[in-house]
Amino acid sequence: MRMSFKHIATSLLLTACLTGVIATSGARAADTITRGGTLTYGRYADSLFLDPVLNDANVDIWILSNLYDTLLLPTDDGKGVQPGLATAWQVAPDGKSVTLTLREGIKFSDGSPITAEDVQWSLKRAANPKNGIWSFMVGSIDDVVIQDPKTVVLKLKNTDPAILPALTVFNTSILPMKAFEASPGATDADKAKAFAEHPIGSGAFILKSWQRNADMQLVRNPYYWRQGADGKALPYLDGVHFEVIPDDATRILKLKSGELDGAEFIPYARVDELKADSTVNMALFPSTRVEYVTLMVRPKLKDGSDNPLSNEKVRQALNYAADKDGIIGIVTHGVGTPMTSFMSSATPYHAGTTPLFPVDLDKAKQLMKDAGFANGFKTSMYVLAGNEDEIGIATALQQMWAQIGVTLDIQQVDNATRTAKYRAGDFSMRLAAWTDDIADPNEIASYFVYSKTIDALHSGWKNDEADMLFEQSQKELDPKKRADDYAKIQEIYNASGPIVPLYETPYPVTLKPSVKGFVQIPLGNNIFVATHIEK
Repeated sequence: MRMSFKHIATSLLLTACLTGVIATSGARAADTITRGGTLTYGRYADSLFLDPVLNDANVDIWILSNLYDTLLLPTDDGKGVQPGLATAWQVAPDGKSVTLTLREGIKFSDGSPITAEDVQWSLKRAANPKNGIWSFMVGSIDDVVIQDPKTVVLKLKNTDPAILPALTVFNTSILPMKAFEASPGATDADKAKAFAEHPIGSGAFILKSWQRNADMQLVRNPYYWRQGADGKALPYLDGVHFEVIPDDATRILKLKSGELDGAEFIPYARVDELKADSTVNMALFPSTRVEYVTLMVRPKLKDGSDNPLSNEKVRQALNYAADKDGIIGIVTHGVGTPMTSFMSSATPYHAGTTPLFPVDLDKAKQLMKDAGFANGFKTSMYVLAGNEDEIGIATALQQMWAQIGVTLDIQQVDNATRTAKYRAGDFSMRLAAWTDDIADPNEIASYFVYSKTIDALHSGWKNDEADMLFEQSQKELDPKKRADDYAKIQEIYNASGPIVPLYETPYPVTLKPSVKGFVQIPLGNNIFVATHIEK
């Protein structure tokens, strides 16, 4: 699971005029591929909002790449970029502009051509700080200039070491300008809400139907540009049917009974059992996934009461009282590894060699006493109802923290409720997982650390030095200086940040043996474009 992506973003930026040929994920010789059929896939939670700019939830992000396309695509190993709607790109010697050549004959899923104007409008929308929290990833874009119908030039405000990887990220998806602007609504957010109910993209699939919290039907896009191993247009499948099944045991039962072709987020407690079952294929895809507890650290809770978690010593006490190795053993059955930083060991510029906060009950008790909570306090944690891993983690922490006087109330809720509470800052604790969407540390640092993005995980945590270092790292092209910036950011956040880091793990996905070519890349995206079902 541990991989090194060090300096990949910088080396990509400094590479001039890169071109390439798309590799078909998982595709084998053309004569072994069966076209057609609908793959039924069990999801742990439903999507919420299918606009690529105005969202921040993995349940959306990991589906968007099947509906929308970007100028560049991530490679299947998550380490680099490859051609997408653009076939070639060139970074100017001074690093202040990027020239991209658009692919010939590309169309949206409604059959209309993808134009340079669509690219210009989409990237300007993505870079607008008023539109969504991810604008910072392309915040260096000052202007998008149309050089000719097949060439666009990104004029940058400043050098940006991550601009090429940023063009693979969901929020830079290319949308049809005229169709979006024709959507009802007075604001961008209003139009996005209407447009996302019947999205038009250029990905491999089209949204056919969506019954909230029940199922979603995707069908193949007849205008998709990419070719399969058999020389015909992808995707191989006629469609993908997502069934929303929050209960882990039910997802597995349906897979084993043949009702599902695949299922995500298999509990780690079931991995060994399913590996031994010849009727299924238990896959562990390499990832950048980290599991942690988010703590709301503002001085007051939403009900107006004092918040013990605002005290840094209390947060440290919770960390020292949490036996991470014990949780890894109990919950992941050894699949997980301890976190040595808030970012995964596979994230570029990760710094850290030893697990954070080794268990030390004496130190935890002393910190509680020093903070004025020698007798402990009561708090609560949101977990996803029916999720065996989350319930197992919370139960273990409940027992561990009881040893230092902290009484934890575990509140099981559905994903939509927990997300709404989280975004409103109306929580004390919540279990969470993160996966990078870009082969660069700027995204996770912005989301976790930088106070100007979302108040550091909606927690209210703020550190002026960390903010300054993050802003500095966004312009720094020298890999050594940038690594130093991120090392210091991690040092600050790891010591005092608003999380209890738990472990990093691969993605556990179970598939029927007949399902071939499915990929969940380390950046999380579920890639069905080259998936096929053997007959």
